[in-house]
Amino acid sequence: MRYTVFLFVMMLLSCNGQKKYHTNEVEEKIAATKSDKLKGILEYHKKLNDEYKDAKTSPLPNKYRKDFEGLDFFEPDTNYVVKARLELALGATPFLMPTTTNQNQEYKLYGRLFFKLNGKDLQLEVYQNQQLIKQEKYKDHLFLPFLDNTNGKETYGGGRYIELSEPDEDFIMVDFNRAYNPYCAYSKKYSCPVVPLVNTLDTEVRAGVKAFIKEH
Repeated sequence: MRYTVFLFVMMLLSCNGQKKYHTNEVEEKIAATKSDKLKGILEYHKKLNDEYKDAKTSPLPNKYRKDFEGLDFFEPDTNYVVKARLELALGATPFLMPTTTNQNQEYKLYGRLFFKLNGKDLQLEVYQNQQLIKQEKYKDHLFLPFLDNTNGKETYGGGRYIELSEPDEDFIMVDFNRAYNPYCAYSKKYSCPVVPLVNTLDTEVRAGVKAFIKEH
């Protein structure tokens, strides 16, 4: 009887130990993935700050750039890195996208992205600038403008942009931590595409660059 009880206890300990091992292994893999995503977010934010500090690449007027220390970002959040299913817009024809000036730009609908964010099923249209893709450097460039429920409060009222590249598969990883303001948020001299209303997200995207507060 004692031998039977001993075996039963050993089996329980063995099973529990094995389960705990596998659970830790999965948690470690998840943590590693999040760590890689977080590192990528922080590197992108640093790159953006460096661009805004440099007079050659900054959209900031001199009066703002001279004391510039860094953009105001939301805290990096890997929950805003989503895997979006891509549905190509085959046969789409180019159109003129309105801008903040009278210099309309020619774009073409590349496809639609379907994803889940903040517990909601959402979608966005993604575009290609027909002049930009003629340059070798930007031949795979995709443009993702969007509006969300933070606009006019925590973020720029005109929405924000994300830069993407054409994928080799039928999905795209969209990192909303990389959302940045149109240059016209900093200076009226820029002509910025107006975000199509179809790209309005009925949720708060609390990731990426916040609104720029102009101090006089």
